[in-house]
Amino acid sequence: MTSQKITVETTINAPVEKVWSAYTTPADITQWNFASDDWCCPRADVDLRVGGRQTARMEAKDGSMGFDFGGTFEAIEPQESITFVLDDGRKVHTTFTDRDGKTHVATTFDPETQNPAEMQRGGWQAILDSFRAHTEGKRG
Repeated sequence: MTSQKITVETTINAPVEKVWSAYTTPADITQWNFASDDWCCPRADVDLRVGGRQTARMEAKDGSMGFDFGGTFEAIEPQESITFVLDDGRKVHTTFTDRDGKTHVATTFDPETQNPAEMQRGGWQAILDSFRAHTEGKRG
C-alpha cells in the first residue's frame, strides 16, 4: 500500500458560487455523495467552520452494507478551498478554481491502508463525477 497522496479532479460547467453551495449544503450532498447508482447518501450534516464537523451516511440501496464518513474542518477559504481531517486521521484538501465561468475542483487525500490506491482513486473519482452531474443539472 502506498502512503502517497491521491488526487481526483473534474471541471464543472457552473460558476464557483454554485459549485461551492452544492459541495457544502447537506440537501445537495445527499443527492451526489455516492460512487454508483446502487448506493445512496440518506443523510449529511455540515457545520462549515474551522473545528466544525461534516458527516455523511453512505449505504447500499439494497441495505446490505453502509457506513458513516466524517471529519473535522481544519481550514476553510470560502469558494476557494476546504481542508478537513477524517475521523481516522487522514487529511483531505479540496480546491475550487474559476476557469472562465466553469469551476475546476481538485481533491487530494491521504489513502487508507485497506484498499489499493487505484481502487480508492476510482471510488473518489466516481463520487466527484456524481457531484459534477448533480451540480450541472441543478437549477439556480
